[in-house]
Amino acid sequence: MPIRIANNLPARAILEQERIFVMEETRALTQDIRPIRIVILNLMPNKVVTETQILRALSNTPIQIDIDLIHTASHKSVNTSEEHLTKLYETFDQIRDNFYDGMIITGAPVELLDYEDVDYWPELCSIMEWSKTHVYSTLHICWGAMAGLYYHYGVPKYTLDKKCFGIFEHRMTYNNPVKLFRGFDDIFYVPHSRHTEVRREDIEKVPALRILSESEESGIYCVSDKKGRQIFITGHSEYDVNTLDSEYKRDLGLGLPIDIPKHYYPDDDPRNPAPLLWRSSATLLFTNWLNYYVYQETPFEISSIQHMKHGDD
Repeated sequence: MPIRIANNLPARAILEQERIFVMEETRALTQDIRPIRIVILNLMPNKVVTETQILRALSNTPIQIDIDLIHTASHKSVNTSEEHLTKLYETFDQIRDNFYDGMIITGAPVELLDYEDVDYWPELCSIMEWSKTHVYSTLHICWGAMAGLYYHYGVPKYTLDKKCFGIFEHRMTYNNPVKLFRGFDDIFYVPHSRHTEVRREDIEKVPALRILSESEESGIYCVSDKKGRQIFITGHSEYDVNTLDSEYKRDLGLGLPIDIPKHYYPDDDPRNPAPLLWRSSATLLFTNWLNYYVYQETPFEISSIQHMKHGDD
């Protein structure tokens, strides 16, 4: 798939080394087609790593995709350079008049704070409200999923006694097969790294929502509205094979309480390289979302999104 990203985005060199087709902005401008427009709200501290992971996950479809990256103006990033943000990211104010086929809202390491105590919460609420009239389908990841469920539907989050950390088996739980999980095996694997959860009993109180997948160990994984315009993923299917290893060793080095990630290292020995068990399901997840919920559903006149009923109507 040709992904159109900024010519000087650091992820570009990594993806090209992996032989992923990345199209230069200058070449994309010469093509007489309407590509899918995706905006990524990157809330993670290390934005370069997250950019690369998500762009890789979006790279397995023949559809041309134009990517816009945005960050919150109300939060000062300390892990990503101001130069990187200024050159390669926009703010919400700069794109609020645009319309997008799809949007991705990433996770963020603010789980243990109440939503209202997060410094950019008012701005995030404005973005999520805007998405209802300017984006056809929004994919929320990890904390972004919990924040979206809370903002749109009032679903609370709960602090876990111990961090949910590792690779877990998942199954589809919705009675009727849904297109988001088309082609999935009966059991598939997903990385999780979070201190909070949402619970089945709260989601089942909301008629507009349906639980699509969960795990006996890690709980709810995927929730959506009935039209697929709001999709909430509590895990990190986009993670690289070494991401949990890096997080584990980081926390050890900081002296933080952290257990070995479950079902990750062979024999639970951090000296053993972890196998990659979730790449195929991650690829299917993002490809199915792009194909069935974005490409095939968004009207050609994209600005007509603002007049369409939302997924919970």
